[in-house]
Amino acid sequence: MGMKDGGGRWSFLRLQGDHTMLLWAVVAGLAGALATAAFREAIDLLQRMIGSRPGDFVQMARHLPWPLRFALPAAGGVIAGLCLVIAQKRPSPKGGADYMDVIVVGNGAIPVWQSLWRSLSSLFSIASGGSIGREGPMVQLAALCASLIGRVVRFDTARLRVLVACGGAAGITSAYNAPIAGAFFICELVLGSMAMEWFGPILVACVVANIAMRKLGGYHPPYEMPAFPAIEGMEVVPFVLLGLLCGVLAPLFLRTITVSKRWVAGFTMPLPVKLGYGGLAVGFVSIWVPEVWGNGYEVVSALLHNPWTWQALLLVLAAKIVATMASVGSGAVGGVFTPTLFVGAVLGNLIGLGVHAMWPAAAAAPYAYAMVGMGAFLAAATNAPMMAILMIFEMTLSYQIVLPLMLSSVLAYFVARSTQQTVMYEVTERRQHDLRDRLRLAETRMADLLRPAETVVPLTAGLDEMMSMFTAHSVKYLYVTDEEGGFRGVVALRELTTYLHSGGEGRSMAADFLTPGFYVLTSDMSLTDALHLFREFKGERLPVINDKLMSRHLLGVVHKTALLDAYVRLGPAPAASR
Repeated sequence: MGMKDGGGRWSFLRLQGDHTMLLWAVVAGLAGALATAAFREAIDLLQRMIGSRPGDFVQMARHLPWPLRFALPAAGGVIAGLCLVIAQKRPSPKGGADYMDVIVVGNGAIPVWQSLWRSLSSLFSIASGGSIGREGPMVQLAALCASLIGRVVRFDTARLRVLVACGGAAGITSAYNAPIAGAFFICELVLGSMAMEWFGPILVACVVANIAMRKLGGYHPPYEMPAFPAIEGMEVVPFVLLGLLCGVLAPLFLRTITVSKRWVAGFTMPLPVKLGYGGLAVGFVSIWVPEVWGNGYEVVSALLHNPWTWQALLLVLAAKIVATMASVGSGAVGGVFTPTLFVGAVLGNLIGLGVHAMWPAAAAAPYAYAMVGMGAFLAAATNAPMMAILMIFEMTLSYQIVLPLMLSSVLAYFVARSTQQTVMYEVTERRQHDLRDRLRLAETRMADLLRPAETVVPLTAGLDEMMSMFTAHSVKYLYVTDEEGGFRGVVALRELTTYLHSGGEGRSMAADFLTPGFYVLTSDMSLTDALHLFREFKGERLPVINDKLMSRHLLGVVHKTALLDAYVRLGPAPAASR
């Protein structure tokens, strides 16, 4: 049964019902795997052209003479910058070009021109030794393929966004051999929702992508994990300390990246020059520490299988952070996801060495702390603890790691959230900002918006006093209070002027004109309830009383404009961004 939204030769493919998205998720998963594999092959091809063995950037740096090791990242940065200049020839759409923005606030249409040229820029930065992750362009290309498929079939906006999410999840799965974590990456980190209409198709795409990658030649897991030792009793305490430390240091790591971006952005120079300087900094550091080349995969693999001294760990950690700041800060297109795993692994290994120095009988080797450190640091940096736990678990396939991994990751997450709000991805930061605003909206009470009530008269106020009050203030009502300050009602301007013009007799004070059944706000009334009351009242201001006192004491007034300003400032995010 075809849909009636335009017809055409593809209409037979656009079947109704959410269950059909599962079929298209299969297509998106396969396309995402192929896009990821193609990007990897392109990196290997460029490495061969340089004259190096593909795959190992650290060995590539070590075998190059130091002048070439110094100059190659700079040359790659210049070419990458030229690609970014070409990408900017066409303006980005309103929703942005990044797949995360397209999923959350866009219409599902990822721009082809910008995505391809930015991916090509990332390709040159990575292949020339840039200290950035390759997962960013991989996922962008996978999501682009899904977006193109949905546009060819003419999906509506809602289903197109789901398909793009499937492509992005397939890219994460293909990059890290973690299908469940790939699904949680998109749902927990990008969408902030585990609704089945999204999670179901995304999980199917991840499974298909993982199967497809395993069928492709030369595929292997990103990290060959050693067996994780059993953790018993007090041996879990150091992992608590590791989680706390990761929670403190992960935001600091992200802040250094942000500072480097802002610092470089302050220089008025062409993009190729900026990226060239970034590559030059990486090349300079690599003369003494070649381990800074690449995303850190080779060093992490070495940490997991070979012993390191603490001096070597500190040196490579400091050098890697500087190189990452130089690459990412210069504007190179790439992720910091894998460099984050690198920092967590080195930090965990350092903690492991310290534990063994003070507690030689501890069963967990330093590499075990490196494995848990990867997950804890990732959880703190992304604010996505479930994704981080599942990713490390899928990499190790070890139940022994689950307890310390969960403990460290959750602690790191809560510590990072309590210290400050720096996160790895802007979409997560925006969602957290929206959540905080909605919480403040729910907590706002009329007592927070209170203003003095200047148009208040006693029950005994005479006609001249009331008319003087109306003349001095452009209002329609005067608030009448008794001797104890209790609100008794209002005097309406219309009623008073009608009485005076008609030459009436017998009424001489406010108590004679009292309108008792008037709309009132209470001090603890919520913003939403007050708005409902203003819809009925149709006026500009309402009195606020303390209804907890028998006297209904008049506290002041709240103006409708103050109410609307607060709602706009703290109101809920648009539906598309939730």
